Amino acid sequence: MSNKLFKVAAVILLVLFSMFSFSPQTEAANSKYVTKGATTSKVIALTFDDGSDGTNINKILQTLSANKVKATFFLTGSGAKNHPQSIKNIAAQGHQLANHSYSHPDFTKLTAAQMKAELDKTESTIKGITGKTTKPLFRAPFGASNAKVLAAVGNAGYTHTIQWNIDTLDWKGVSSASITNKVLGNVVPGTIVLMHTGAGASGTPGALQGMITKLKAKGYTFVTVSQLLKLPTSSPPPASGVKYTVKAGDTLYSIAKKYNTTVAAIAAANKIPSPYIIRVGQVLTIPGKAVPPPATVIKYTVKSGDTLYGIAKRYNTTVAKIAAANKIPSPYIIRVGQVLTIPR
Repeated sequence: MSNKLFKVAAVILLVLFSMFSFSPQTEAANSKYVTKGATTSKVIALTFDDGSDGTNINKILQTLSANKVKATFFLTGSGAKNHPQSIKNIAAQGHQLANHSYSHPDFTKLTAAQMKAELDKTESTIKGITGKTTKPLFRAPFGASNAKVLAAVGNAGYTHTIQWNIDTLDWKGVSSASITNKVLGNVVPGTIVLMHTGAGASGTPGALQGMITKLKAKGYTFVTVSQLLKLPTSSPPPASGVKYTVKAGDTLYSIAKKYNTTVAAIAAANKIPSPYIIRVGQVLTIPGKAVPPPATVIKYTVKSGDTLYGIAKRYNTTVAKIAAANKIPSPYIIRVGQVLTIPR
């Protein structure tokens, strides 16, 4: 009888081990929907959406440069493909780059996979042209967003979906005076202004100089959207040739985030086909130029069904090392709720 009980217990432990050792993929937080900065300081972010033609980009850049103003450009991948030199000019002048999709579809009508494809293709295109990322900012085409969009965009690595609180309607071909008056008449601390770079926004280049001069006279200073929202600047990418061994629970997204690179870049470097399937124990080459992130002290709280072997395998270490670091005597008995230090 005891032998039968022992076998049943062994089966249960095996099932629990499998459940806890191979954790499911986790989703990132939803992208935060932003219409203006939460501040009482007189700061304003000028933003420009770039479509397929980008006719007025260089005129806009000339005025911004002459006034030492940095802006945020929400770029479409198709537009960047049509006028790559103008995109290079935006980046070279130190303006912030952000993602506005590849083909400018209504995201509320797309699947999560289609949204991710739009974002990834634009990110790859912009990085190929400028060497810079469009993360963490996204602007939905037509401003069309909902809970499904925010979830998909957040999972793709875009932490903030940026709207506006002043729409100049410049794409309708309104006059420079109308654009300037719209901004001056509605500006408040933390304002995000929506403008466009295309030929349809014919009044925008002429409006900029007067707008900037008058806003400065009102005491306003100009910032990028990331500066407005006080978002951290991204750290440099990791070193070329860094090797990473896939652990249980890893996803390409989590690995890319850890090393400040992209899923597409890791997939390309390791010839991983879509849908980006990786396996525990697989050794990946991480593309980039910086050193890998420093080792940190990891704490793990023991859960029901955990074994030291399962925990050690999850963190790519050994039972003996965990036992030594936590002064656990043989036969390695641990308890639910116990906090372990994981040596690296």
